[in-house]
Amino acid sequence: MNKGVYLALLLSPLLAANALAKEPTIDAVIEKQSVLQLEDVFSLEYASGLEINADGDEVYFMRNYMDIMTDKKLSNIWKVNKHKQLTPVTNGQHVDYAPTLSPDNNMLAYISTASGSPQIHMKWLNADAQAQLTHFSHAPSNLSWSPDGKQLAFTRFVEGKRKSVVNLPGKPSQAKWAKPAVYIDEMYYRFDGAGFTNPGYSQIFVMSANGGAARQLTHEAINHSGPLAWSKDGKHLIFAANKRPDSDLARNDSNIYKLNITTLAQQQLTERDGLDNNPAISGSGKHIAYVSSPQNYKNYENAEVFIMNMDGSDKRSLTADLDRSVNQIKWADNGKGVYFSYHDHGQAFVAYQPLKGKRKIVAKDLGGLAFGRPYTAAQFDVADNGTIAFTYSDPQRPADISIVRKGKTEQLTNLNHDALAHKQLAEVKEITVKSSADGRDIQAWVAYPPGYNEAIKTGKTFPLILEIHGGPVTNYGPHFAAEIQLMAASGYVVVYANPRGSDSYGKEFSQTIYNNYPSQDYDDLMSVVDGVIARDAIDEQALFVTGGSGGGVLTAWIIGHTDRFKAAVVAKPVINWFSFALTTDIYPFVIKNWFDKMPWEDTEHYMKLSPISYVGNVSTPTMLLTGEADLRTPMAETEQFYQALKLRNIDTAMVRIPDAPHGIYKRPSNLMSKVAHILWWFEQYQD
Repeated sequence: MNKGVYLALLLSPLLAANALAKEPTIDAVIEKQSVLQLEDVFSLEYASGLEINADGDEVYFMRNYMDIMTDKKLSNIWKVNKHKQLTPVTNGQHVDYAPTLSPDNNMLAYISTASGSPQIHMKWLNADAQAQLTHFSHAPSNLSWSPDGKQLAFTRFVEGKRKSVVNLPGKPSQAKWAKPAVYIDEMYYRFDGAGFTNPGYSQIFVMSANGGAARQLTHEAINHSGPLAWSKDGKHLIFAANKRPDSDLARNDSNIYKLNITTLAQQQLTERDGLDNNPAISGSGKHIAYVSSPQNYKNYENAEVFIMNMDGSDKRSLTADLDRSVNQIKWADNGKGVYFSYHDHGQAFVAYQPLKGKRKIVAKDLGGLAFGRPYTAAQFDVADNGTIAFTYSDPQRPADISIVRKGKTEQLTNLNHDALAHKQLAEVKEITVKSSADGRDIQAWVAYPPGYNEAIKTGKTFPLILEIHGGPVTNYGPHFAAEIQLMAASGYVVVYANPRGSDSYGKEFSQTIYNNYPSQDYDDLMSVVDGVIARDAIDEQALFVTGGSGGGVLTAWIIGHTDRFKAAVVAKPVINWFSFALTTDIYPFVIKNWFDKMPWEDTEHYMKLSPISYVGNVSTPTMLLTGEADLRTPMAETEQFYQALKLRNIDTAMVRIPDAPHGIYKRPSNLMSKVAHILWWFEQYQD
């Protein structure tokens, strides 16, 4: 026997079996290549950040791609015309984003990391020339053109001076002492994905569109948020800010202000207790539209489209009768109505709301931006002639660009045809079940593995994965998701659902989990599993469950309340609400909007809702998976559950993703690693 094969036999029966196995046949290789593989993640692209020109015949957008050498998502700006002709506008191994057309459509401002850090760049479209305009130490954002096209407004972080309360005496000039202690007294002092924050605030600037020095317009010790809107005469900027003295404890409160760019005087235009933001000025310059939601200290509230006069008078809601939250808003060029996007039953739509009259849906099937999991994220823009451009959602493709012109929808790009056209992808079908808790309708989608329909004719049954979304106030829908497709490609039927607490079903549905999470959402999910088993060819002895963030909470809760699943993967979870509320980066928001009382005032309730309280019931083999740099659901949450399961001698493992924040998938290889670990764990418990 070959010495290497003999050693393999001693060390690993599986490795030995692989070593002695025959080379795969050509048919086997072809069959493998016909379904999605982990490495195919690096072949995928998607569109985002779209900007349509005034005539509606060209759309500029970010073409996002995965760079296999740097393991990063990069993007360049491209344009596609009404004839579906694609043309690059920028190129390079970096990130170009936020394309913003000048009012005359002759110039394109954008932000690029080509120089090594995000800076404002300008592209002169007619001259085919471009230049970097800024050299800032912090990234600009919220680019906005003045009506005459001569100036750009934007926001940028301005660093303050860090406090130092102690100055150690006696240090010799050449001595090498330890780094000085860092004194912190801010409420928010770190953020997931960014780490510990520097002192300072986001301020408003304006600069010439031809370059030169930027002028700072605001200097208050508050954050000034975008988007920024110019008055028609170019003399004022409209913005949103939270100026409450207790703003750190009331993050969900902001008002809209008007800033005179010459005198720097400010006028407060709204005073509602809640979020007033995203101002947009009508083409006539007479009205401001904005998005507003009241502060109710609940886990969810509907955001509505409001309009008011330029002086802040005559405020009124245009969508008070729509029990859904509004996302983006855009004025019609004639100023007679507002376009807005919203989610409904896991899908995204654009509606047109006239200032007087009945609204109508003008675009549907938006989405495709989430990429990893099937969240309903989408964008749109509107041309002066009413042509609507949007990110188009398809369950088998990431986001493409489509337009609606004169009521007719047309897809302009097919960015993943080369990567996916020859692949057999999972077919996704919608189902609705009644919850065993109270008979509510619960919407879900089932992804079937390639070859499912032929296989069930022979009597074959399939293992099932229940995949649970995070949030918890978000929603899944019929959108492309690399993780779902990869699971299905491995031979699993995958079901994902929107249990109570999800948005896109109205305020009451979302608020059922306020101070009550997890609860009957568990019953919703179990009813979904039962519904799939009742209708499809499922092996009831091969049920698996996984989810991330809020889905990790529910996965940990599920295995503490049932043993029906053969194995579970709990990703970036909350395990203990008491410890989480006092260690997450958004702790004031969590405590004030998810619970009635402080943790120490109602310990019993916090622990009643904590999966750690039911760890004594767990018998399911469980893997935990979290990014080591996660500040949203810190690693200590994962470690609590892992160590508790170890103490109970439950089969468990912990996977730590180095340097990864809460958004693990931001590096393509981390998305691959996450899915690979989930599938490997489940494979260990297949009969």
